[in-house]
Amino acid sequence: MAVRAVRGATQLDDDVRDHMLERVAEMVVDVMESNGLEVDDFISVIFTATSDLVSEFPAYAARRLGFGEVPLICARELEIAGSMPRVVRMMAHVETDLPRSDITHVYLHGAAALRRDLTRVRAVPDEASAGRSNPVEG
Repeated sequence: MAVRAVRGATQLDDDVRDHMLERVAEMVVDVMESNGLEVDDFISVIFTATSDLVSEFPAYAARRLGFGEVPLICARELEIAGSMPRVVRMMAHVETDLPRSDITHVYLHGAAALRRDLTRVRAVPDEASAGRSNPVEG
């Protein structure tokens, strides 16, 4: 069993608490399903949010999914000119038998445009953002 890092990101339409909890839970569940993970496989999770998101801690969505024993932390994303607004990112450290090359990173909604450079990405764009061109961000 190896320790691996898996990334995820999602973009919110608005900074509304229930919407935040829904989108973050969707991202966490998608990371789990895409990589065959269970809560017990998680070592820790770091969540970041852009400065325009203040309605709730992203980690609370994971707590509601059963991550009560997993160390979670929230941080503020860097404010870089031109970066995508209303984005929550996660980096989870997990125990898995998957080789690093088989880890699937998950980018949902508008955040699907962030990492087209990765080879194993499950990107689910919103219909409105599917045709937009955005620079690659971390």
